[in-house]
Amino acid sequence: MFKLRNRKQAPSFKKNKAAFTLLELMVVLVILGALIGLVAPNILGRSDDAKVSVAKTQIRNLMAGLDLYKLDNGQYPSTSQGLEALVTKPSGFPEAKNWKQGGYLQKLPQDPWGNDFLYVSPGSDGAYDLISLGADGREGGSDDSEDISKEDL
Repeated sequence: MFKLRNRKQAPSFKKNKAAFTLLELMVVLVILGALIGLVAPNILGRSDDAKVSVAKTQIRNLMAGLDLYKLDNGQYPSTSQGLEALVTKPSGFPEAKNWKQGGYLQKLPQDPWGNDFLYVSPGSDGAYDLISLGADGREGGSDDSEDISKEDL
């Protein structure tokens, strides 16, 4: 037999067996969609719990600042002086005679829902009340809109 030289062979189209078919991709997408549908509500529902935990931690930090203020000045700030007395030296009664230079907190936090904490001194049950109004920003409520106070810690 004789051989042909310098003859170009036509390219052969081989099936790529490593590729996925459209049906296989659709099955994978359906499975992923089902998993996301089952898992996402559990994950998304946890953000409210996290905000409640953050609010409780912030209340603890404010309580610690208020206790330090009382140690230095003999009493808690009045309602009119408010929590701002932890950051800047308050004026008015009661006088902050030994207010610590630099304050007791660097800045006043807002609760996780962007609202200011409520501070009343003297409180309804103790030296002061310290409250976050929850997600709705109003007194009362339920679930994540429920008020969080120092008594809830």
